[in-house]
Amino acid sequence: MKRLSSIAALTVVLFTRQASAETFTADVWADNWFSLNVNGSQVAEDSVDITTERSFNAESFSFTAERPFVLGLIAKDFKENDTGLEYIGTRKQQMGDGGVILQIKDANGDAAAVTDDAWQCMVVHRAPLDKSCARQDKPVAGQGACGYVVTDVPAGWDTAGFDASGWSSATVHSERAVRPKAGYDRISWDAGARLIWGEDLETDNTVLCRFIVE
Repeated sequence: MKRLSSIAALTVVLFTRQASAETFTADVWADNWFSLNVNGSQVAEDSVDITTERSFNAESFSFTAERPFVLGLIAKDFKENDTGLEYIGTRKQQMGDGGVILQIKDANGDAAAVTDDAWQCMVVHRAPLDKSCARQDKPVAGQGACGYVVTDVPAGWDTAGFDASGWSSATVHSERAVRPKAGYDRISWDAGARLIWGEDLETDNTVLCRFIVE
């Protein structure tokens, strides 16, 4: 009887845990690429390769999670190398500019999370450190105006136990500044959803952002 009681108790615990999980739907638009993790595990990745020219697109998907959970958003703007430039050696040589927006809704259609300045972000690739690099005939990463800073990705940054107290709040950018294209307009964005990035849309090339959904 004691063994049967233990099995029954375990069944109740498992059932309770499964019952508390929810299915969420998500919409993300990124310039140029994103990956989304939940509690350290990837649930979605941009389907358009970052090397695709003008890879602006929106993605819609669903995932299951149990509250509270941590959202870990990796957002990248395209760069050819550590100069942070694109179209190097052509008449179009320039710095790119980033931007990302996300919304997550629960089964009732209510917003569970939207990107805004409540998110915490860390820039892990910044280049060029001097914007005059974009005007050089033969820009070389790490030389002259084309300096760069690469920061190691902290272990466990997208999990509940991580201390993000030293991270900055996400910077909210206007539609006019980001100029979102290709897919952005097909999503009906929540009124609270904002385009976010690091402080500088041009020099901040790879950004990690996290948010806890209660």
